[in-house]
Amino acid sequence: MTVQSIEAETALAGAGDARSENRFARAFRTIFGRQLMHMAILLLLPMILSGLRNPVTVVCDPDIWWHIANARILFDSHHFIHMEPYSFTVANQRWVDPEWLSEIPFWLSYKSLGLVGIYLVAWLGVSANVLFVYWRSCKSAGNPGCALWISAVGFVLMWVNASSRTILFGYLALSAVLAILEAFERGRSKVIWLLPPLFCAWINLHGSWIIGLALLTIYLVCGLFRMDQGIFQQDALPTTRRNALLAALGASLVALMINPYGWRLIWNPFDMAFNQKLNITFVNEWQPLSLSWFIGKVAAAVIVTTILANVLHTKKWKIYELVFVFFAWYAAFNHARFTFLASIIIIPGLAVDLTRSFFPGSPNQKTIPVMNAVVAAGVLYVVTLYFPKQAALQKTFSDEFPLQTIAAIQPSWRTLHHEHLGGIMDFEGKPTFIDTRWDTFEHHGVMQDFIDILHFKNSLTLLDKYKIDHVLLRKSEPLSYLLERIPGWKLVRSEGAGDSQYELFARGK
Repeated sequence: MTVQSIEAETALAGAGDARSENRFARAFRTIFGRQLMHMAILLLLPMILSGLRNPVTVVCDPDIWWHIANARILFDSHHFIHMEPYSFTVANQRWVDPEWLSEIPFWLSYKSLGLVGIYLVAWLGVSANVLFVYWRSCKSAGNPGCALWISAVGFVLMWVNASSRTILFGYLALSAVLAILEAFERGRSKVIWLLPPLFCAWINLHGSWIIGLALLTIYLVCGLFRMDQGIFQQDALPTTRRNALLAALGASLVALMINPYGWRLIWNPFDMAFNQKLNITFVNEWQPLSLSWFIGKVAAAVIVTTILANVLHTKKWKIYELVFVFFAWYAAFNHARFTFLASIIIIPGLAVDLTRSFFPGSPNQKTIPVMNAVVAAGVLYVVTLYFPKQAALQKTFSDEFPLQTIAAIQPSWRTLHHEHLGGIMDFEGKPTFIDTRWDTFEHHGVMQDFIDILHFKNSLTLLDKYKIDHVLLRKSEPLSYLLERIPGWKLVRSEGAGDSQYELFARGK
């Protein structure tokens, strides 16, 4: 082998090593880019700044235990629930489980990991919503830094449902619908054919599918005409794109029928809106948003920021954009629980407004991959530090619920109990008076009677009506005070302390 050939081979080897090194460097920069650092920070926020910081809001949520009990029935009995399976007040009445698919992750995770599993699914669900909003903000505004900060603000608006809630999956589906429409606006026409399978899954996840269908219809109707007047500027959708969108909407409507309950599941959100007035009045989350609340102040600040950004640099609105904004804020201020909905709809558009008005031009893309990797590793460490242990969750669980008293309840008893205990009693197989599903109880008058009992409106007469022989309430409840002092009832058990002290009363013979 000549000297020249050796030198040539050496040069080629060096070039190959350089290319390999360059590929490694590019991959490292891609993986540990600025977005990774931002996502790591956003993953941490739910754990340290929301209800997830206090595990009692997660493992002791009044809804989660009947959700898990529903999924257990599905897996153990291999059939969907069609009749009320838990209470003695509306036993065997027709009932549909509108969130059966969302309940499965909680059940499987609980079965595998116990209470930690419930916390894990809740954290992942909240985090996925925050990250989806961040990703949509980046795509819309092209400014990762602005997307980070505005997504963090949006996360505050999500606090109201930042817990072990099945609606987390519904909001992920809502974000997916909006992401599809945003991609469609950018010219990716074929992406709308993701809508039918998405709605097929969504109707089985949560009743919020009706919101996505309403927004999709608004988008289609607003795209039927052109407008160029004042702050509005939009072209009508081309015929081919409009017809494709109309076909996708029609296919989505058909896909809604792919569920275990048929038309009854489709009717469910309408039933909530028209036939469950007590539910909406009685449950705090359905109350109007108050500006005296912290989330109310944040919502007001977001609105003011939106107005300011558009005053400094007026933009031309498409009609559907403004309709979406007004719909989101109307829903949020009418029912506080919909601040989460407002965050999903509003935040990506606000990222665009802030970038246009305060950060014009191309954002600085320079970043330090090693520093991003260090931050991501640090966040991972903090997550493991903050992640609750099974023993701590079990103590919280035991402190919140009177588990020993519930275990003592006999199948033959007709127990009036605090609504907060309904879910865990369902899970433990104890006959319940009511739980926080509310719908079927309102339909059959039980919810109204329950409210009347707690508010001393014919309380003793209603206890007789339902043949109640035991009462399990918090010591602080007025009815507990009454039963301690009237003949015919006696205190037989007390468990817990402070606000979680419960008393069990038995009717005397």
